[in-house]
Amino acid sequence: MSTGGNMQEKILLVEDDVPLASLLSEYLTGQGFTVEVLHRGAEVRKRVVGGQPDLVILDLMLPDTSGLDVCRSLREGWRGPILMLTAMKDDIDVVTGLELGADDYLGKPIAPRVLLARIRALLRRSSSDLGAEMLEVGTISINVP
Repeated sequence: MSTGGNMQEKILLVEDDVPLASLLSEYLTGQGFTVEVLHRGAEVRKRVVGGQPDLVILDLMLPDTSGLDVCRSLREGWRGPILMLTAMKDDIDVVTGLELGADDYLGKPIAPRVLLARIRALLRRSSSDLGAEMLEVGTISINVP
């Protein structure tokens, strides 16, 4: 995972709306990110393992599978941040996404500056998690920055 310096942070964008995916990819690339776009959920796990993105932006409703199922599958072996996107506004969808392992949730339509702020916040938190050491005393574990 990138923590700064000259390396561009990698985002895997999983969005079946091709025009929206293109706009988001162009915007995020213009903000200094490397963006890979997938339009279906079937390849996500393989791409995450092979490409090690710094963050996954995952649409809830995909044509071949549910974004919730993809999120659950990713959490079996990947700890990076996941930002869920959806046009669905029901609270239960938000709660379910967060309980299955998403780190944040953003409804459509998407305000680009809000998306960018949330991405940066998630990346900041995940990169600070990498620098933490675990101090264990008996049955107590403490993250030490």
